[in-house]
Amino acid sequence: MADTPRIEELRRRVQKDPASIAFAQLAEEYRRNGEYEEAVRVCRTGLAKHPSYLSARVTLGRALIELEQYDEAQTELDYVLRSAPENLAAIRGLAEIHQRRGDLGEALKQYQAALAIATHDPELEESVHELSRQLGATTAAPAQRPPVQRPPAVVAVTPPPIPLEGGPAEISFEMPAPSPVPVVVTPTAAPEPPALSAELEAAADEFTRALEALDSLAIDLPATPLGDDAFTVPDLRPAEADAAASLAEQLGLADPQSAPNAEPEADALNDLENWLASIDADRDARAKS
Repeated sequence: MADTPRIEELRRRVQKDPASIAFAQLAEEYRRNGEYEEAVRVCRTGLAKHPSYLSARVTLGRALIELEQYDEAQTELDYVLRSAPENLAAIRGLAEIHQRRGDLGEALKQYQAALAIATHDPELEESVHELSRQLGATTAAPAQRPPVQRPPAVVAVTPPPIPLEGGPAEISFEMPAPSPVPVVVTPTAAPEPPALSAELEAAADEFTRALEALDSLAIDLPATPLGDDAFTVPDLRPAEADAAASLAEQLGLADPQSAPNAEPEADALNDLENWLASIDADRDARAKS
């Protein structure tokens, strides 16, 4: 097999300086080119001067695998893993050695260890999948179904009736009391009072203003004892009587042409009471309807 330009360049460097560590690169190029024996020779020559050069020992181990010298190859790879436990090339080399020897279980462990370091490596994933499939096909024996344990046949025997003194016994069954069903009571909103008409609302407002006007007059009515059959309105002072009459006239509750001796303050109060009673009566009638 013809040497590549890279091999020729590295070989000249090693020949020029035999102590150069370029021997490891030269041996690896020989291994990739399929010249395994030459790769082994260059590695051993260079390792005699540089025994701790781990990459050269990995190259030596992989070249020995191709030459089917598995024991020597494993010795070199174990040496590397003692110094560098996560050397991926050495782990893959050991996995390949176990696989070629037929030790698929150990080979699978090594491939899984390598895949834990180089996650998502397609070649390692394929190797793990293939070895798992082979181990599942060769080691899994068909499971035998255990015999079916059938329960003994049960024969129902009806005992003869036992005569009881005093007639047949009464059998009572106690039914459990039904559990109380919670009753949910939804409170109903109180009915809203009926709405008053616009006329009644205006009249009520006007009456309220009239009461406020009466209060503003501050009329001091003396307390008069009530008799059994008569109710008399006490006399008002002239100024107070005139004010009450004027208010009643403004509200339209008294006749401005009434006689001067007709007690205008009493008529104004009666008219106000009658007006309020009519408003209440009209409101009650609307509420009932």
